[in-house]
Amino acid sequence: QVQLVESGGGSVQPGGSLKLSCVASGYIRCMGWFRQAPGKEREAVAKFYFPESTKYYADSVKGRFTISQGNAENTLYLQMNNLKPEDTAVYHCGADRSPICTTRTPDDYDFRGQGTQVTVSS
Repeated sequence: QVQLVESGGGSVQPGGSLKLSCVASGYIRCMGWFRQAPGKEREAVAKFYFPESTKYYADSVKGRFTISQGNAENTLYLQMNNLKPEDTAVYHCGADRSPICTTRTPDDYDFRGQGTQVTVSS
């Protein structure tokens, strides 16, 4: 069993920035961030395939969010810039060892973190 530990959430004003991190305790291939706001379905935000350093983004965050690999093994960051009120949600990290990362949905991940709250409000 792989444990995922997230950190970096908080409250910011519109236009602000936050950086989330996720550290996996064991070997994984695909890692991603997804979010869930009250009354809304879970939404995949970004994904990273470690063997090829391939990145994927949801259209709603392209140009504003950047996913990157940390220097430490199995560590992933999500830099969120120009945050909007509609970005407010609990952000979760998900991961697994699947070689198919592009089509992973939040329900597909074998391992999930507890989540960290991101609030964007003036």
